[in-house]
Amino acid sequence: GAEGSTLMSYFSKNQIQALKPKITFSTLRDLQCPVLQSNDLQGKAEESCSTEELFEWLGAVLNQVSLDNKSSSFLSTYCCPEPSTVVEKAFLCTITGFIIPEKIIQLLEQLCCYFGEPKLAHWLTLTVHGFADSPVSWRESEHGFHKGGENLYNFVIFRNLDYWLHMAVGAHDDCPP
Repeated sequence: GAEGSTLMSYFSKNQIQALKPKITFSTLRDLQCPVLQSNDLQGKAEESCSTEELFEWLGAVLNQVSLDNKSSSFLSTYCCPEPSTVVEKAFLCTITGFIIPEKIIQLLEQLCCYFGEPKLAHWLTLTVHGFADSPVSWRESEHGFHKGGENLYNFVIFRNLDYWLHMAVGAHDDCPP
């Protein structure tokens, strides 16, 4: 009856809102960035940073942790790995919602436009983070929440279209082959 149709309209309206991704943009000015070489995953002293150093730095940037290593900071004394360079302007875009793999491929393709004139980026990165309490992970395993619920992968794409792929999951989860 009337009660059923009211419920249906409530759920259809709210589900549509829930599935629409939320997008936020911000510009980071004078950002200290690690120097990277696409063919050097381990990094070289005074030449480039390693993939692990970059991954840690990305975590700090995405969580808006200060990178200036102030001893007065109670939150973090983290500083950008060396060698580093200051980037005048970096763009950070966050999309929150349920995003299908095809859309992620489209995003990657659009991001690669930043390698062309006039932007000329040296490298860019795309992080895809699953919900911490997601019931599924890669392969056949359930996702083990346990402590942090880690469940993400990260692309670093270089101007020559070489790329690095980081994958992070909890200790009890399977990683893809």
